[in-house]
Amino acid sequence: MDTFEDENPFDQDGDRISSEASSTSKVDLSEPPSPPPHPSRQLSPASPNPSAPFKSDFCCMRDRLLHSGDDIEILITDAQKTSLNSTSPYIAYVIRTGNTEARHRYSEFESLRESLVRLYPTLIVPPIPSKQTIGDYAVKQAKAKEDAAMIARRKRMLQTFLNRIARHPILSNEHVFHRFLDGEVSWTEVLNSPPLSLLPKNILKAPSHNPTDQNASPAYNALPNPSAAHPLRTPDQRFLDSRLSQINLQTIWSDYSQDHADLGAALNGFSLNESAALSGAIEKTGQAVDATYMSTTKLLQELEQTWAEPLHEYSQFASIIKRLLAYRHQKHVQYEMTQDGLDSRREQLGDLEKSEKEARRLEAALGRGRVSVGEASTSQTPGAEGHENGNPEGTDPEAREPTPTYLPPHPGPNPAKRRTKPPGMGLLNALSYTLHGMMDVDPETARRNSITKTRETISQLEDALHLSAQDLKYSSSTIQADLDRFQRQKVADLREMAINMAGATETGNLEAWEEAKKEIEKIPEHPNKAPPRPDAHVGSPGPSNGVRKESILLQL
Repeated sequence: MDTFEDENPFDQDGDRISSEASSTSKVDLSEPPSPPPHPSRQLSPASPNPSAPFKSDFCCMRDRLLHSGDDIEILITDAQKTSLNSTSPYIAYVIRTGNTEARHRYSEFESLRESLVRLYPTLIVPPIPSKQTIGDYAVKQAKAKEDAAMIARRKRMLQTFLNRIARHPILSNEHVFHRFLDGEVSWTEVLNSPPLSLLPKNILKAPSHNPTDQNASPAYNALPNPSAAHPLRTPDQRFLDSRLSQINLQTIWSDYSQDHADLGAALNGFSLNESAALSGAIEKTGQAVDATYMSTTKLLQELEQTWAEPLHEYSQFASIIKRLLAYRHQKHVQYEMTQDGLDSRREQLGDLEKSEKEARRLEAALGRGRVSVGEASTSQTPGAEGHENGNPEGTDPEAREPTPTYLPPHPGPNPAKRRTKPPGMGLLNALSYTLHGMMDVDPETARRNSITKTRETISQLEDALHLSAQDLKYSSSTIQADLDRFQRQKVADLREMAINMAGATETGNLEAWEEAKKEIEKIPEHPNKAPPRPDAHVGSPGPSNGVRKESILLQL
């Protein structure tokens, strides 16, 4: 993974803050946690993939192929049952990228996606098809993994997964993805080598732009680990409104097809009981209904690929975006919790410094009192001692100097008592010694040590707050830009789905209904004339033959 500046194609301004900075002077911590998006951080609709045309440095041949400017399609050409490097058989999907070929099982696709999610926690990583349900295993038991329809569906959806990554402006540059497409590389080796082996256990305590950064500031360890359910004091409305409703496709096309099958059989049987033109008309109508049944069955197969699978994929996208917003929410909570912790420590330091200042003032006052007491006692000493020593005036300079008051140290426990204790009391002696040590701690020393530790903690929290603010800004801008890209992708996909639906429902059995119409028109007019209407004018002609036939067609 590259640096902060190279990894974010949505950000093109030059006044960004380096991720390695730890001085609070380089970031304004008083600004809102989620700043309004900068225009340069947004992808324009005209350039859905801005990084591809400007890339000139390639890490491998797969990277060069994917960014060659040609419309390269990654294909899954086959699904083969094998037991290579495994004690039990499994399905291996054959991936073709240009002239290279690779084979991977479903669990390796799953590990690829999980790796990309951890490497890029602020991006929308496309989904893969869901695992088999317990119901599938219960119904089909050992044959669930070999179900032909399930394998064909997985082939299509895994191919879509790979092509979505290949067209992503950031994920397509990841060398882990390139190595996945390389058939000569062991995937187990990739999972146990950098950058995947450098991923931290807790992604929240790592840089958002590069979780594998080994030169990240140690202040990241001071960041809290909030829950996704933790409330925010100042939530960002942009990300509260970012929702993708899950769409459940409930179709009645299957019942519709079966109804046409039953109706066609009934009409064909009914035609055998009639004769002449009526029999032919009913028979042709039954054949047209059968053609509708066949086209509806074909429509069901096409809907499975062009509607059901894409809608299921977008229901998975809804869960992915929800987890992405939960990560951003945790980063926001992390910022607020760090800010609260810093404010609390600053308040604690203020109280300690206030206590220290008061203690020094009292100490100075006590010192002045001791000096005055010493001077008073010296002035009241009788001068007889001076006369005996040959100094009647008592003017010895040493005798005139004030003597400071002597405070003996705490004697501690009586050694004699310790010696009288019976043997085997080592643990009690240790506890007693510890308690005496705790009680004999100098309050002044403890207070000053606490002030020193609090200042160190505040310095660390200031660095952590700076990093948290930077991560929050990066996460907000990158997630918002990728949501915009996803919205354009969703619109394009829905448009293509609508076009496919129109093509699938195109009347392929129009000729059968045209022939049925011709046969219906051959039915002679009923000999019994319809009675004239009361409001009809005298001499007005009755309903024409064409009108009666048209009504018959409408009834059919």
